Amino acid sequence: MLIEAAGTRLLVDAGLPLATLQRQLARAHLTVQPNAIIVTHAHGDHCRHAAELSEHFQAPLYVSEATRRSVRLGGRRAPRIFGPRTPFAIGDLTVTALTVPHDAPQVSLRFDHDGKSAALATDLGEVPPELIEHFAGCENLFIESNHDSDMLWAGPYPYHLKRRVAGDHGHLSNAQTHGLLRSLDRGVRTVVLMHLSQTNNTPELARASAVEALCDHPATLLLASQFGVTTVGADAPKPPQLELFPR
Repeated sequence: MLIEAAGTRLLVDAGLPLATLQRQLARAHLTVQPNAIIVTHAHGDHCRHAAELSEHFQAPLYVSEATRRSVRLGGRRAPRIFGPRTPFAIGDLTVTALTVPHDAPQVSLRFDHDGKSAALATDLGEVPPELIEHFAGCENLFIESNHDSDMLWAGPYPYHLKRRVAGDHGHLSNAQTHGLLRSLDRGVRTVVLMHLSQTNNTPELARASAVEALCDHPATLLLASQFGVTTVGADAPKPPQLELFPR
């Protein structure tokens, strides 16, 4: 995920190799040149290429202390450490992390600039009460809607993996995300559903659940694809930029 505000670009997570990242963002008419990289947690699909990308772009790498202890990131430069609930600045952006339950130390990230805000919450097994407060005032929310419970339990995953996904430190189901969406304040303008399972969910099921939750809410609903580029921006040209905070 690429977040842009004024003169600052942040790459959130680094599970894709450089060539794939460049190819994907080229589809949105963007080049990759982040000022910093933030890793949310220590699973490979989020951190596998962190050191490679940090060195290529000469961009500092930010991780929580728990993530630093959980994985060997490699690279020649030591990562910068951030703590939960303590805002920190990267260029024009203020970033706030909130610890959320997952089977690796995980954070939800909030980004603020000039009175505008966006927040990201994926890879969490349940919704802690603090998350609603973390989202307060955000205009753009990027939220996991990982699986349909019936599809998961009837599907091909081995039993231990089904338990992991459905557990309190796994991933949010469509029903859990539905409950979260019902609690959003009316200042939210865009909701993007993310991290949909290819095996245990369908876009139609995730969308239908979210539409029902947002039936009387003014927010626009989008679904992010694993194989496409989803762009959000107030003054975005076509194809739109990934700029959430207009100058």
